Amino acid sequence: MILQCRVELLAFRFLTLFFYRMRKLLFNLRCSWVGMVLLAVLTTNGQAQTQILSPRPVGQMVQTPQVKATLLAEAPNGIEAGKTLWLGLELVHQPEWHTYWRNPGDSGLPTVLQWKLPEGLVAGDLIWPVPRRIPIGPLANFGYEDALLLVTPVQVSKSFKPQGNESSVQIELHANWLVCKQECIPQEGSFSLRVPIKGSTSMAASAFEKALQWQAQPLKGKHRAQISKDGRSLDLTLAQLPPELQNSDWTVFPQTANVVQNSAVPVVQKAGSSSGSGEVATGATVSLQVSSERMDSPQQMTWLLVQGKADAPSGRQWTFDTPVQGQWQVFSDPPPTYANLTPTLQKLAPPLLAPAPWATWIFAMLGALLGGILLNLMPCVFPVLAIKLLSITQMANRPRDMKLSAWAFTAGVLISFLVLGALMLALRAAGSQMGWGFQLQSPWVVGALAMLFAVIGLNLSGMFEFGSFVPSSAAGFQWSNPITNSLWSGVFAVVIASPCTAPFMGASLGLAIGLPAWQALPVFLAMGFGMALPFMAISFNTAWVRFLPRPGTWMQTFRQFMAFPMYATVVWLVWVLGQQVGLDGVSGFLACLLSLTLLIWALTLNGKVRRVMAALAVVVLALSIWHWGPMWTQVEAQAPSQTQASSLSNNQALKPGQWDAWSAEKVATAIQKGQPVFVDFTAAWCVSCQFNKKVTFSNPSLLAEFASKNVLLLRADWTRYDPQITAALNELGRNGVPVYAWYAPGQSVRLLSELPSVSEIQGVLSQVKASPSN
Repeated sequence: MILQCRVELLAFRFLTLFFYRMRKLLFNLRCSWVGMVLLAVLTTNGQAQTQILSPRPVGQMVQTPQVKATLLAEAPNGIEAGKTLWLGLELVHQPEWHTYWRNPGDSGLPTVLQWKLPEGLVAGDLIWPVPRRIPIGPLANFGYEDALLLVTPVQVSKSFKPQGNESSVQIELHANWLVCKQECIPQEGSFSLRVPIKGSTSMAASAFEKALQWQAQPLKGKHRAQISKDGRSLDLTLAQLPPELQNSDWTVFPQTANVVQNSAVPVVQKAGSSSGSGEVATGATVSLQVSSERMDSPQQMTWLLVQGKADAPSGRQWTFDTPVQGQWQVFSDPPPTYANLTPTLQKLAPPLLAPAPWATWIFAMLGALLGGILLNLMPCVFPVLAIKLLSITQMANRPRDMKLSAWAFTAGVLISFLVLGALMLALRAAGSQMGWGFQLQSPWVVGALAMLFAVIGLNLSGMFEFGSFVPSSAAGFQWSNPITNSLWSGVFAVVIASPCTAPFMGASLGLAIGLPAWQALPVFLAMGFGMALPFMAISFNTAWVRFLPRPGTWMQTFRQFMAFPMYATVVWLVWVLGQQVGLDGVSGFLACLLSLTLLIWALTLNGKVRRVMAALAVVVLALSIWHWGPMWTQVEAQAPSQTQASSLSNNQALKPGQWDAWSAEKVATAIQKGQPVFVDFTAAWCVSCQFNKKVTFSNPSLLAEFASKNVLLLRADWTRYDPQITAALNELGRNGVPVYAWYAPGQSVRLLSELPSVSEIQGVLSQVKASPSN
């Protein structure tokens, strides 16, 4: 049983790395159609276990939802010939996630650092902090949780001289690590840092000092390891123990992998005994179990002596080698009983979601229904409602078709809400903390939607008809059929509207993500039904149709006019894209959009010119996507050092009534000082958020009242995926934006409505009786 479990874990690691390497290779072959198809297949099959970090500008930090990795340097006296420079990679894990030691144990992979240094600088061996044992059922791993610093000494040669007039050197690092919780994700990052040659560089002096102070020291004396006669145990004899361990807990970790049973606790058989002369023996003998799945028969082994317990080491460590005496034996262990495995299986199993009481569930359904109706009033939905309004006016004299169109629109809305809800629940069950509107956190989705609405706008403007691109029979069904058009209108409406949350939607969404699927999915369906309900109502009562003018040229004019809401949507989506990928990414996207427009224009031509121009336009579009596509399909990475520095400077110069970037630490610090806090959870792709920002939160009297009450104003920007903001929203029982939270000392958090008015916020501020001192 143990062998089978271990083989499955090793096979899982191998397949994970296989997917990882294959997807990286295919990305480099992105111009190949075959590579693109295989990449799509691998992405579909491997996404739950594998996360590939996207190409991004190289900086000092790489952050994933599980790990924040930062390249640090310690050179208090600059870079001097013949001296040592200290470099380190700091890994900060999210709770319950861990990476691995040099001997990862029964599964896992050690972190690997590959340095690229200037001439005259040579990287030494990695200094590993003391690990802790991480039990996994009958197996055990060795690794790190919370935060650690992997330090590498860099020796500066005596002949080192800066090249030219350079005042600093370029340090580059490529790191690979495996981060695990219940699932494992291989990740990698490229880092870059410039270190001044003269002058002091000290980014984390205390962390470097601690790492160097607690690095493994050689254990003096002659030590040995003796294999028992049956080969099942290994008796480790230590000639002497360090003085620090004479009266404290300690244990031994194998640095040589695949020999001992990592989950078995070493047994101290003899320590500190008195002799007749009054001297105290300082040695010890430790018995360790040999693994029945041993993969090696070494004649010498390396060990790590650790102060403290295996699951809670203190940080002090010593390393030593032992010759191995005796003969290695082949044996097998009895399989573990079901009673022994049950607690482990229960721990590793995902938590079961408890169903809500029937009354709570019904109220959640009603809230979702009402929220879906109010969603039609959100600015997010206006562009797609324009398309639907256009289709209704074109069927003014055909009541039956109007009713069928309303049913088709409802079906499209319900299907889309069901798919989005199921996808979000599935991703969250797999460990991804996704929120409502998560699709617009992906730049390629934003760019694709912008292109789609641009094409729709060109169609409404009369530049082309879809029938000219496809066979007449297909065009007659897919584009001239009002039922099909209405179905797709419902899909587009949900895709664009879902990033926003209307009143009553927030509480229902927050409840739905904590329910089992059989209760959560009907909540999403109720939301979709509420969104489609107004169109069903106006289509079943057609008395209002007689107030419309008779069909004529005005309908063509109205159709062309409806193109401008589409273009406005394109402008908004491009602005959102700019918040995610930066100016260069937007420039690349506009180049691709221009190439797409060229192709559409070429397809409107006739004869031989059409074939030539269309072929040329296809080549131009393909080259544009190949060259500029990666610029606008990947989220731009911000240099964390600059972000932290700018945040610090903003905090120092922050005046009352000004907004600052959100962090949980800022909220806690302000509350502890007795200062009230107002948090705006927002995103660039949320039109309602931008509407509130321009209308409500730019009101001078409101800002003045914020300042007079000394309220700390924080803005949590969720435009890009941020696990901290997602966790904060989950704690508030919300899963989308906008969310407005009021934190007052000594009171529970109060949530305001999704469309707060100035008077509503002033009513909250009126409860602040006295302005805390600045």
